Amino acid sequence: MKKTYKIEVDCVSCADKMEVASNKTDGIKNAVVNFMTQKMTVEFEDNADVETVMKNVLKACKKVESDCEIYL
Repeated sequence: MKKTYKIEVDCVSCADKMEVASNKTDGIKNAVVNFMTQKMTVEFEDNADVETVMKNVLKACKKVESDCEIYL
């Protein structure tokens, strides 16, 4: 399953950090962060609990870029 989320991030480097952190999160098959559109496209592993996985993605992103936001 794929979903797109609106995000808020200040720079391209920060967006890259968010993408790397997201892809390391359990339950994520692939995540792409687009700085220009301020969107994150996420492909989830089969049988992943989307809500829990995205909460973990947000935590991981906040660790690498504290002022980022993902609108769940």
